[in-house]
Amino acid sequence: MNKYLRQLFTAVVALFVILGLSSTIIMAVRANALNNDPRNARSLYHQLGAYRGAILASDGTVMAKSEPVNDAFKYLRTYSNGPLYAPVTGFFSINQTADRGLEASRSMLLNGEADSLIWQRAKAMLTGTTNQGASIETSIDPKLQQVAYDQLGTRDGAAVAIEVNTGRILAMVSTPSYDPNKLATHDTKAASQAYNELSAGQNSPLINRATSQLYPPGSTFKTIVASAALETGDYQTDTKIPAGSSYTLPGTATQLPNDEAQADGVNGQISLQEAVAWSSNTAFAQLGVKLGASKVSDMATKLGFGSTITIDGTESTGTPMTATASTFPSDPTDDKLALASIGQGDTTATPLQMAMVAQAIANNGKLMQPTLVDRVRAADLTVLSQTKPQTMANAFSEDSADKLTTMMESVVSEANPQLAIDGIKVAAKTGTAQIGTDNSAIDGWVIGFAPADDPQIAVAVLVHNTDVYGSLAAGPIMRAMMQEALQQ
Repeated sequence: MNKYLRQLFTAVVALFVILGLSSTIIMAVRANALNNDPRNARSLYHQLGAYRGAILASDGTVMAKSEPVNDAFKYLRTYSNGPLYAPVTGFFSINQTADRGLEASRSMLLNGEADSLIWQRAKAMLTGTTNQGASIETSIDPKLQQVAYDQLGTRDGAAVAIEVNTGRILAMVSTPSYDPNKLATHDTKAASQAYNELSAGQNSPLINRATSQLYPPGSTFKTIVASAALETGDYQTDTKIPAGSSYTLPGTATQLPNDEAQADGVNGQISLQEAVAWSSNTAFAQLGVKLGASKVSDMATKLGFGSTITIDGTESTGTPMTATASTFPSDPTDDKLALASIGQGDTTATPLQMAMVAQAIANNGKLMQPTLVDRVRAADLTVLSQTKPQTMANAFSEDSADKLTTMMESVVSEANPQLAIDGIKVAAKTGTAQIGTDNSAIDGWVIGFAPADDPQIAVAVLVHNTDVYGSLAAGPIMRAMMQEALQQ
């Protein structure tokens, strides 16, 4: 009899252990996944019935907030000037899990469920008051965001501005944009219809073109090849390198020409500075091949290529907001390396990535971690967290950064005087990447920073599928953003 009792006791203990383990897994390990599962109706009602914290711009402008309503969900998420801030806020919807922007990356804080808010939840329970989520204070400058948005207009593109010394993102615009209010409605049919319309096709406005879309960076990538050359110690701004009016890609019969006669150099030679100023394709294709794939790739990697970049959040606060990894080809043949070295072929980048390249040059070679959130406050205004600047990499020396700055200044002073700003030195690099069938269209780029002698703001602008050079399509947008930022 005792034998059977022991067996029964052992079986009961084993069942309790299994129950404990499964409960632990459900409540701890899989808690976030289960809460975010769109089939979880209880979670949906719980989240929509919570007083979600506000998302604020750097000057206190409210980008998103929750307002009381007289329905089963109690609160409605509203977005002021929704299309302007959509790439930053993302959306909070009745029938779609928040999967982008700060609504996703700080979801647990916004809805009041984060571990750091346990005392606020306990206080609300004891006092019988409504538990309120934390507010998120961002680095976004509303005026700068508006200028970038207005300048891009109806065009397909993106613009990013970064504070040079800190990595704080001051503006992040993606066009065409969308209105998150259409997704936040409590009318489930209308919300579903809006989502289906917005998410359809490859050109969906839900895609944040600044962080989630890859484009050939064109000649803006030449700044990376130039930095790799300078870091070898074998090149200076006045070093003569092979150029010419045309270059035959190694092992092929394909001719690579220049767009400007000045880019050809003299007697097949051009200085590194003039090659940057006039964006010499023949010079940089040959320079990339001479340096070798390893040196160019190593520099691109130091500047962020090849890795997904986390912009905001952790698994404990929600779904982290990330930028798609920019790419440089692995072990390319010399013909492909030549094309990759001028930002064509298999080289692709996000606008955020290229803004980071400009920021590193402006910051003496120091690449900063890009951030969107300055601080998080509880409902009682207690600061729960405050973001501090972090260095991602020391990509190249201060001496190389100074030389790159000089060369990028010549892009404006010699080749593109229309980008100059009175009384302010501007450093820039334009880019015109050929895309589409038979290279029939253009991705127009520009990256830069100002003032060149005391950098404050770094900018990248992309205009997709245009028909004019990057200096004409994207250049004026960068200039307008710099003027706005520097007059404040």
